[in-house]
Amino acid sequence: MGNRKYNADVVIAGGGLAGLITALELVKKKKKVIIIERDYEENLGGLAKESFGGIFSVGTPQQKRAGFKDSVELAIKDWFSAAEFSPENSFGKKWAKFLIENSKTEIYDYLRQELKISFIPSVHWVERGLFVPGNSVPRFHIIWGTGLELINKTLAQLQKYKKYYEILFRHKAETIISQNGKPVGIEGINEETLEKFTVKAEAVVVATGGISGGDLSLLRKHWYKPWGEPPEYILNGSHKFADGAHLEMLKPFGAKTANLDLQWNYAAGIHHPSPKRHLHGISLVPPKSALWLNYKGIRFKNPPLITAFDTRFLVETIAKEPVKYSWQVMNYKIAIKELAVSGAEFNPAIRDKKWIQFAKTLLRGNKKLVDYLLKNSKDIVEANTIEELANKMNELTGKDYINPKTLREELERYDENVRRKNKSNDDQIRRILHARKYLGDKLRTLKYQPIYDEKALPLIAIREFIISRKSLGGIVTDLHSRVINTSGEVIPGLYCVGESAGFGGGGIHGKRSLEGTFLAACILTGKQAGKDI
Repeated sequence: MGNRKYNADVVIAGGGLAGLITALELVKKKKKVIIIERDYEENLGGLAKESFGGIFSVGTPQQKRAGFKDSVELAIKDWFSAAEFSPENSFGKKWAKFLIENSKTEIYDYLRQELKISFIPSVHWVERGLFVPGNSVPRFHIIWGTGLELINKTLAQLQKYKKYYEILFRHKAETIISQNGKPVGIEGINEETLEKFTVKAEAVVVATGGISGGDLSLLRKHWYKPWGEPPEYILNGSHKFADGAHLEMLKPFGAKTANLDLQWNYAAGIHHPSPKRHLHGISLVPPKSALWLNYKGIRFKNPPLITAFDTRFLVETIAKEPVKYSWQVMNYKIAIKELAVSGAEFNPAIRDKKWIQFAKTLLRGNKKLVDYLLKNSKDIVEANTIEELANKMNELTGKDYINPKTLREELERYDENVRRKNKSNDDQIRRILHARKYLGDKLRTLKYQPIYDEKALPLIAIREFIISRKSLGGIVTDLHSRVINTSGEVIPGLYCVGESAGFGGGGIHGKRSLEGTFLAACILTGKQAGKDI
């Protein structure tokens, strides 16, 4: 086999959002760019293309219209509280402060003005905090058109400069070439033809993603040790090529890594009904009115598990169980009103920008989605009695973990509290009432809804696994996205953006994301790299 040779001003390994934004910044300045993309052309854009399209931003018109006064100072306070940064994570802290200070101008305004992207009027309020404060106000701005729109609009801008860039699809970057210790290009293989290739360039940008999808053994290797052993069974909610290859590519340059044991996994994963990759999972948006139970059907208590407050705590609690999956039990009425799936694929009204369909779903619930999952998901069972439901849960797992009597007691105890209404002393009910004070949650959350309700049958039980999503750690970078070596020095001509860099500095989030921060950080790190080059 021969060796195909290319030349460019800049070579970018990875065609996800961070790589594409970097390229866009460069071609606007008439730099010749080559993007090495391992996937097929139709998948260009990576995980961002599949995402729901949430963007973290501070001080936006949507927040003001909803009556929320946000500020950089408040956001920094919230972010640093949730992050619980380690003392050595100085670059991560700098990136966090930098993103917050620039989230309105460099991200929100950039998307609206330069990429012509619009947002849903209502801002989602997630990660409010549990034991440590989180988002004091809503900051999760949803792109009208989801992550698919974000990628499509980015590519449309790139097309205006098509003579300045080339994308090598189905090409795998394997080695960063060096000359006198300086990076001068990338070598790899065309996985279609098995032909070797070389791209010579003055600057190299690594944008290949994290370690949470392509090789789950890496996720297990770097599992957060205080939580004990990782689950035997983890679903893949990340990209199939997020395999940590960048760590080996950058090792010869002495690149510093940090926080590889910090992952942003989700607690409510189920198998994709039509999988496209090994262990392909989808991440549910769990109903607040459902009862969250452990593998034995015993309710998590002190506190009960409920979504939208602290995702890390949900994962930690389930990970510390002897058997590391969980159940959510609800009824059909709860499911159609509150159950959702994260991502573009299962939100067609938002993805395809259909306002009437979106409004109907918001007001009436998503019967179509629930019926689809009931019919096609191997992780969901339904029944008209509690005893029948318990038996079906055991049949699904092949274990007799669920005691029908125990399950009945848990449901009846919760339902008794629900019927007491505002006289209840149940923490989950208090949190539901708190969430409903915000109109954005009130429209999607039932009030005082018992689980066993003959008018709301069937009962539904969903078996949920921990599902991988994003790596919070990675290559340490400065505020120009330049790679830092183990001596704390900049490596000239070498850049790292997006998830490969822990979304900035090797760990912009610390231990927790306030959500919407992943796409935002990919945009910002890409812009910074492009500007510096």
